[in-house]
Amino acid sequence: MKGLRQKEELLIKHVEQLDEEKVLQLAGELLDQGMDPLHLLELINEGMNRVGKLYESKEYYIADLIMAGIIFKQVLALEKMVAHFKVRHSKRIGRVVLGTVSGDIHDIGKDIFRGMMEANGFEVIDLGVDVPKELFVKKVAEYKPDIVGLSGILTNTIEAMKEVIEALAEAGLRDKVKVIVGGNHLTEEACAYIGADSFAKDASEGVKTCMEWAESGSGEGVRGND
Repeated sequence: MKGLRQKEELLIKHVEQLDEEKVLQLAGELLDQGMDPLHLLELINEGMNRVGKLYESKEYYIADLIMAGIIFKQVLALEKMVAHFKVRHSKRIGRVVLGTVSGDIHDIGKDIFRGMMEANGFEVIDLGVDVPKELFVKKVAEYKPDIVGLSGILTNTIEAMKEVIEALAEAGLRDKVKVIVGGNHLTEEACAYIGADSFAKDASEGVKTCMEWAESGSGEGVRGND
C-alpha cells in the first residue's frame, strides 16, 4: 500500500509539473496494475487543481493551463481508459447541457468536468465557450437534459450565470433541470444569488454532486428527486 501511495503522489506531482511523458507512462503502469480508472482520474484532477493554484499565484501562465488540459485529454484517451468506459456505460445515467457562459472564453475547467462526467456515465452536450443565454435555453429545450452546467473563471460571470437561469425560468424550463455552476471564485452566497442548485470549485466535486443527483433519482433520471 505504501508503494502504491507513493506512485499516486508521484502521478499528481508529474501532472503539477506538466511532465506529459511521465504522466502517461505512470498512468499506464497504474492501470496495468489494476487501478480503477475513476480513481486514476481523481488523482489527475488533484494535479490539475495544483496547476490551477499555480496559475492563480501567477507562477504558471495560460499556456500551462492549456498544457494541463491536453495531458488530461491524453490520459482519457489511453486504451484501457477508453475500453473501460465504453463497456461500463452502454447505458447512460443522465444527460447534461454544458457551457462556459457569455463573456468568458476559458474552457479548461469545463473540458475536465466534461471528461469526468462522461467517464462516470453521463451524456454531455458541450456548447463551448462564450455561450449566450439564448443558446442555453434553445439547447435545453431541444435536448431535455437532467442537468445544466454553467462554467466560468472570471468573477463577472456570476451575472451571466444568473441571467441564464432567469432565461430558463422565463422559458418555463428552470424547474425541469438541476443547475450546477463551476468556478474557483464561487461561494455559497454567490450560488444562492445566481439561483443555482449547487456549485463546485473543481471538477471532481461537481461530478460527485451530479452523481448524487442521479442516484437519488432512483432510476427515474436526475429530476426524479424533485
